[in-house]
Amino acid sequence: MDVIVMAVGDDRPGLTQSLADAIVEADGNWLESHFARLGGKYVGSVLISLPAQKLSVLELAASRMGASGFSVSIQSASGEAPAAGNALGFELVGKDRPGIVRELSTALAGLGVSIDTLETGTEEGAMFGGTVFRAQARVLVPEEVSTDSVRAALEEISGEIMVDFVDS
Repeated sequence: MDVIVMAVGDDRPGLTQSLADAIVEADGNWLESHFARLGGKYVGSVLISLPAQKLSVLELAASRMGASGFSVSIQSASGEAPAAGNALGFELVGKDRPGIVRELSTALAGLGVSIDTLETGTEEGAMFGGTVFRAQARVLVPEEVSTDSVRAALEEISGEIMVDFVDS
């Protein structure tokens, strides 16, 4: 069975190792992961495959990690086929403001575009006279939607937004 393990804790050496130890203890195989420091915390998610009868071993290890301040939750992976569409990568840069991610996700959803990966951040920059918002995404675009339509929808968010498409 495949499960997703999500973990959050104060960053310190050995957190990834304790997670890897728990997965090995449950005879699991680490398939894919994403980790980052976010808001002063170490945040990650791992897709693992393990024998169904070993799930309780993983859950016990997760509760032990929770006792040491590393919050771990486990969710069954759906096993569904990946979303269909043409892969498209883009980078978006613009003046930061509240609601910009909502506007970005609304523009994409309105075209039936599915987000595969999305990384966002802010930084101080003179380009827009203050805080700059940056997003890097890989999306799946339905066959009937053109790249120009995606660009137009994203640039409609604001005249201050620049979109560059990249190989995905």
